[in-house]
Amino acid sequence: MKFRFACLALAWAISAAPALAEDAIKIGFIDPLSGGGASIGEIGLKTYQYLADEASVSGGLLGRKVEIVGLDNKTNPQESLIQAQKAADQGIRIITQGNGSSVAAALSGWVTKYNDRNPGKEVIYLNYAAVDPVLTNDKCSYWHFRWDANSDIKMAALTNFMKGKPNIKKVYLINQDYSFGQAVRTTARSMLKEKRPDIEIVGDELHPLLKITDFAPYVAKIKASGADTVITGNWGQDIALLLKAAADAGLQTDWYTYYAGGAGGPTGIKQTGLAHRVFAIVEGFPNSAPEAAQKWEAAFRAKTGVGLFYPRAVNEMRMLAMAVNQAKSADPKAIAAQLEGMKTEGFDGGEIFMRKEDHQLFQDMYIGSFGPLDPGAKFDEEGTGWGWKLAGVIKAKDTILPTTCKMERP
Repeated sequence: MKFRFACLALAWAISAAPALAEDAIKIGFIDPLSGGGASIGEIGLKTYQYLADEASVSGGLLGRKVEIVGLDNKTNPQESLIQAQKAADQGIRIITQGNGSSVAAALSGWVTKYNDRNPGKEVIYLNYAAVDPVLTNDKCSYWHFRWDANSDIKMAALTNFMKGKPNIKKVYLINQDYSFGQAVRTTARSMLKEKRPDIEIVGDELHPLLKITDFAPYVAKIKASGADTVITGNWGQDIALLLKAAADAGLQTDWYTYYAGGAGGPTGIKQTGLAHRVFAIVEGFPNSAPEAAQKWEAAFRAKTGVGLFYPRAVNEMRMLAMAVNQAKSADPKAIAAQLEGMKTEGFDGGEIFMRKEDHQLFQDMYIGSFGPLDPGAKFDEEGTGWGWKLAGVIKAKDTILPTTCKMERP
């Protein structure tokens, strides 16, 4: 099914109703709204509220208004379970979360057990950013669907790009010390050894998640190692502050990242002065997006004051609308059945599809570099005058990795 991207509003695949029913379809947004992860959690909440407002203006889901309920988990797995239970107690049967794979693992397990104990009141979990591969492998769940590429897919794409860069000789790994950061370091080591055995790993650092306020000591180690390249999966304040410390120290390395485009990241890159030497892998960049997506982005920025860091959130909500419309129901069991194997057009172009076997979405992936805007480019980031430039494309078919998921279906 093709979406009509010419509209600024989301092209929801549902019939507009003359008036919205009073009982809203509520989606619980469980992410950090306080603490070290608040900057990205708040952007995520703004994004989903914008999407919900557009859906409601377009007629809602089955003629019902869409409402986002923000639930602060402080990036803590146990607090996330408390918030999930709170959502279920309020009758919320759709939850979404993205920041923190340890949180995602806890939520996926909780939803599976909750649904086993509460037939007829099932909850579905839509994951827009937590990318530990285990979530769609050994710990997969029928009730969990992921719209972001997992960290193995991203590292495969990054290392395929890096293997053609002869200037890369010495690599330093720095990552957050929890499941996702550990997955990044392990996969980076394995894939670099396979694709570029000549590259020397000169440092491998893990640090506490969202606890470090000054990365100067870590940057000093990178500088002393003689590294010409840094690989990091850091996100939130951990990438912004790491780049700031690199700027303060005058560190001259290339950076290969997952989330340098997050809140504070672009400002940190501009401070380093490393024009087009900081790379990130995502599902799309605004300056290279299709025209309709750029129009949508312009409207989004005008209303929210932030860039669209989560194109996958748009894909998630569009596919949710499709599932509800096709099922003619907002029941999680009906939604899940429709999402399995669903194919459609992605926000940034190309076909996207949800693999039935493990509920992992596959999509074209893009590698970009950050620097001064090219002539005609529309979007800078964080008022820096710099923006993302497309450096490479990996087609969806070339991102597919096998899964070990043995899913138990209801």
